Amino acid sequence: MTQNDLRPKTALLLLTALNLLNYVDRSVLFGVQPLIQNEFHVSKTQIGFLTTAFLLCYMIAAPFVGPLADRYSRKLIIAVGAFFWSGLTLLTAVTHTYAELFVRHTLVGVGEATFVTIAPTFVADLFSEARRGRILGIFYLAIPVGSALGYLLGGHLSEHHGWRFPFYIAAAPGFAIATAVMFLKEPERGRMDSRKDTAERGTIWATILGLARNPAFVAATLGMAMMTFSLGGIQAWMPQFLYSERGYTLARADFDFGLIIVIDGILASLIGGWLGDYLLRRTKSAYYLVSAVGMALGVPFMMQALFVPGKTMMPAIGVAAFFLLLNTSPLNAAVINSVGAHIRATALAVNIFIIHILGDVFSPTLMGWVGDRHSLQTSFILPVIAMVFSSLILFFGMRFAPPVRAGAKPVATGAH
Repeated sequence: MTQNDLRPKTALLLLTALNLLNYVDRSVLFGVQPLIQNEFHVSKTQIGFLTTAFLLCYMIAAPFVGPLADRYSRKLIIAVGAFFWSGLTLLTAVTHTYAELFVRHTLVGVGEATFVTIAPTFVADLFSEARRGRILGIFYLAIPVGSALGYLLGGHLSEHHGWRFPFYIAAAPGFAIATAVMFLKEPERGRMDSRKDTAERGTIWATILGLARNPAFVAATLGMAMMTFSLGGIQAWMPQFLYSERGYTLARADFDFGLIIVIDGILASLIGGWLGDYLLRRTKSAYYLVSAVGMALGVPFMMQALFVPGKTMMPAIGVAAFFLLLNTSPLNAAVINSVGAHIRATALAVNIFIIHILGDVFSPTLMGWVGDRHSLQTSFILPVIAMVFSSLILFFGMRFAPPVRAGAKPVATGAH
């Protein structure tokens, strides 16, 4: 294996590891929510609003970060953001009121927005379009694995050391990986695209208007928004649903749901990416098709999990989670391929803003509000409805998928 072969794989490994820590930090909160609620004497709505506030800050920061990444060093912005969010996570040590936790958790969103907006464009420039679904499948393995680790850390460590301790474990590795990212060789934007973009960068407003007229981008983004609403609500409240309404201990609920997420997530990310790339040889709408079918197939299993308690409940949750997560790689590939490399980070910033403002910014709080007035079981109807809408949007969006020459060789360019 040559040095040139190692460079993209090393970068992919580091960025995937940092993405994993990104999701560990988010899901630790979900694993310790009942303990926080008991200590601070707050409602489910207030607990859900912690995630809403985090995502509001996250999505507002993204449009400012994206244009910077289209012009300046991406690895520098990624590293600075990682230092920032890791430092804030350590501040949990001095968090002793709900208001302090609210501020800490909200500001973490700024640091994480820098990574999620930029890192996928960095990865896309390391590998050819024909492999993009599979490579993003590896990169987005961090979502289920990081989320599961967050649940497991939260459930196990909080039982013995209190709910603050898992946050320290989640923060520490971020400093080391952020330092290593600084030494990566940054690829030229668009170097792996089979067709080169010659358009000059316009104003941010012109770019946004252009994205609004891009039906492939709009369909993928709206479908992802409904998926994000569903996934955000399920991740925030499933452990507490198992704990408060199905008789599980908190540690058992965190462990079982975390195990489902990590196993399903690994399989779904890899299978979804491979399936999207495989079908891309036959239809340009492959990424949309895989995502739409996955969302549709997940609906009946989620309904069974909610309303048929007993031995079939956890297997049904497992199958539903698999189909929900199946779209992660192909849908992100669809968004990336829908725009040119010269505006890709800006497009991802707009995508992040939309999927969160229409998705998981409100779903945890809204589900908490329904749970306070009815039950958490009733609140889970909301993510099921969102899954249906996501599938319908993506089936409609298949007609707008841009052509991708899956067998084309990338134009060779230098790196900077």
